[in-house]
Amino acid sequence: MSAYIAVTAAYWAFMLTDGALRMLVLLHFHTLGFSAVQLAYLFILYEIAGMVTNLTAGWIAQRFGLTSTLYAGLGLQVIALVALAQLDPSWTIAASVAFVMCVQGLSGVAKDLAKMSSKSAVKLLAPSADGGLFRWVAILTGSKNAVKGFGFLIGAALLAVAGFDGAVLTMAIAAGAILIAVVLFMPPGLPKGKKGTKFSDVFSKSANVNWLSAARVFLFGARDVWFVVGIPIYFYAVLSNGSEAGNRTAFFMIGTFMAVWIILYGVVQAAAPKILRAAQRPETELIRAARAWAFALFFVPAALTIALALSPAPQMWLTVTLVFGLLVFGAIFAVNSSLHSYLILAFSKSERVTMDVGFYYMANAGGRLIGTLLSGLTYQIGGLTLVMATAAIMVLLAALTSGRLSAQDPIIE
Repeated sequence: MSAYIAVTAAYWAFMLTDGALRMLVLLHFHTLGFSAVQLAYLFILYEIAGMVTNLTAGWIAQRFGLTSTLYAGLGLQVIALVALAQLDPSWTIAASVAFVMCVQGLSGVAKDLAKMSSKSAVKLLAPSADGGLFRWVAILTGSKNAVKGFGFLIGAALLAVAGFDGAVLTMAIAAGAILIAVVLFMPPGLPKGKKGTKFSDVFSKSANVNWLSAARVFLFGARDVWFVVGIPIYFYAVLSNGSEAGNRTAFFMIGTFMAVWIILYGVVQAAAPKILRAAQRPETELIRAARAWAFALFFVPAALTIALALSPAPQMWLTVTLVFGLLVFGAIFAVNSSLHSYLILAFSKSERVTMDVGFYYMANAGGRLIGTLLSGLTYQIGGLTLVMATAAIMVLLAALTSGRLSAQDPIIE
């Protein structure tokens, strides 16, 4: 339990800086005049790095131990934050984009090292009786997203109060202090590395793991297609009057909405085992529930697409509808995500959990990459209407892919 608490605390600290950094970069470069597509470019290498990292991190953890990957993730985030503070305002847009892409790529490596380590630790440390695995992974994942939501709010607030450089350096100092504390006080309990682990073992031979990973691609692509660029820029256009005071107000309001969305998402994730009555249901029913909840999610972006098509110009009723609809999307999405996070651990055998989790989160990063690319592109081509229509299509694909999961012969320990 002490090792589980230490891992969770380290993950919380990391996600606080991760959420703040995303909001800082998005809002700061939007005010510098970057287009929607250019803003999306800033996050592309972050997601590509996540895919590569997740593919290799499982093998690294299996070979060198989970604590090594956890420490590496925290350390690389400190380096990324310090590097971002070196950005020179006199650089050209092309140079700024290239530099921030590289720094974001480093942060993407850091995030997925920390994520893979934390999620794998749950399988090894949490009790599995009476739905314990689902409950503990839901607590870790839900609380992480609530903390990341606070990070969005902190990032927007720091940008308005301390400016870009001051905000980034403040986070770097905080992340460095947390890394030192984790290294000094990490209790025993996490497994050591195993010599002789083959890299080829990272590719799963389980059909359930592979289909679940495919569903994860579409699920997170559907979220990030509106979350990364579309909605923040749309709300900025509605809320800001172009003045410095108007910009600060827009920063706080956008940051608050994104924070509330992520916090709601985290709270519902943590409550998902109770919502699904997981302790009283066999694993086969939970596998079938993944498809049903994905179909339920589809109707939200589909309805928002219709609302946007009927009123393409920003209006108050439309803004209120979007806020309410996206909060509903967040709640249903959270149940889907929590189910996936449980199922990947349930499908994974203990001796290869880091590699299955790494492969699965490689798919997660792939979905985020697709969503990030489409977020800027669809917003620039067709506005928020095309953004939400794309999200609806991707959720539908997630539902159809989830239907391929086998409820007859799951690999559950």
